[in-house]
Amino acid sequence: MKPLPKEYLVLFNAITDAEETLSQLRTRLIEVQQQAEELFLEETDRG
Repeated sequence: MKPLPKEYLVLFNAITDAEETLSQLRTRLIEVQQQAEELFLEETDRG
């Protein structure tokens, strides 16, 4: 089997890194959304 050209390896690694970053961002956004919902519900219960 012929080895892949370096540019494809660079591109593959960049895409893999971007997917991991986006996954972490998604997780963080879900956490922040849940925190905001909890704060909203706490304020609603007080009022």
